[in-house]
Amino acid sequence: MAVERLGSILKHLTPGSALSNITAKNPDDIVITLAIRTPLTKAKKGGFKDTSLEYLAYATLKEVRERSKIDPALVEDIAMGNVSDGKAAYKLRAAALAAGFPNTAGAYSLNRFCSSGLKAVADIAHSISCGSIEVGIALGAESMSVGGDALEQPFDEAVTSQSQESADCMQPMGWTSENVSRDFGITREEMDKYAAESFQRAERAQKAGLFDDEIVPIKTRVKDANGEWKDVTLTKDEGIRPGTTAESLGKIRVAFPQWGPTTTGGNASQVTDGAAAILLMKRSTAVKLGQPILGKYVGSTVAGLAPRIMGIGPSIAIPKLLNQHGLTLNDIDVVEINEAFASMAVYCRDKLELDWTKMNPRGGAIALGHPLGATGARQIVTGLAECRKSGKKVLLTSMCIGTGMGMAGLFVNEQ
Repeated sequence: MAVERLGSILKHLTPGSALSNITAKNPDDIVITLAIRTPLTKAKKGGFKDTSLEYLAYATLKEVRERSKIDPALVEDIAMGNVSDGKAAYKLRAAALAAGFPNTAGAYSLNRFCSSGLKAVADIAHSISCGSIEVGIALGAESMSVGGDALEQPFDEAVTSQSQESADCMQPMGWTSENVSRDFGITREEMDKYAAESFQRAERAQKAGLFDDEIVPIKTRVKDANGEWKDVTLTKDEGIRPGTTAESLGKIRVAFPQWGPTTTGGNASQVTDGAAAILLMKRSTAVKLGQPILGKYVGSTVAGLAPRIMGIGPSIAIPKLLNQHGLTLNDIDVVEINEAFASMAVYCRDKLELDWTKMNPRGGAIALGHPLGATGARQIVTGLAECRKSGKKVLLTSMCIGTGMGMAGLFVNEQ
């Protein structure tokens, strides 16, 4: 282990290399001084099933304020990724004010589907970089107990009749998973094997207490089977299924038989409630304020592809981002790819020739869950925590995006 860590350090210190450029410390770097998340709970039946989106945002922002000890008057903008709530901007503003941030801090919501949490981080980082603001908070929050990403009605045929790809934007996500498995020859057995590994990694991480470094306890209320309200404090992820094996997953019935035979409730991401938050500023600001620097935002990008195979988006976005920074996957220490479906996770792992030990070492969305707007921020929290624990340096996050996109983000751990 000591030899491995020394090799990693030497790799990042080679003068003039692309790695040394991104790991160098400069006053204008955009840095992360706090990265936290709530527990992830089962939608409609878990600990947050009766918790509103505004309360999720409020409780998370309150933790940011109290744990960072930053003067809330210094926070100039708050961005929240959210997919399913059309009133999210109203709710975030109310939550920020309730959490102790003054009315001088702006607040807005954004939606780029499953990348919304990462997009919020990128938006705040870029606002700081260009001098628009000095300190900002990016978060993602989703109550899938209330909302989801299903279309309420078909799109206007005057639009969709012009292009097959336009019409394909209406395909449900489960359908696109079956397209990926069918088009690229990914079997149910491969998918169940991948999913089992995700569950087993998450189970080991939870038993070892690794998630305790990421999760902030959240107090809320839950209505029991008798309709009685109970006060609870949530501290642990609920989706992890101890003892899961590929064999046990193989017994689960197909979820979308009308579209294909491979995707199940056991090898796809779980429907989940949760939130995550990232506090960002320039390095010079963090030093001046005495804020601890957890890591550095290096950059992010988005890439498009055919909507019907949207799941393979990371295989397009990751090479694009690495090329922008002169890196290869050999330079990356930890890779967090959102496991929307095992079909796309298997494809991306194999297409990119990823070292599976680097990819989602604490498990991914199949085991932990996928609160749509929160995942992009949650991956950063988890990835930086893993880097801290294992002495790793460079983190890459990525996810597929409904309607045919992929996004990727690059970060450097500094703890």
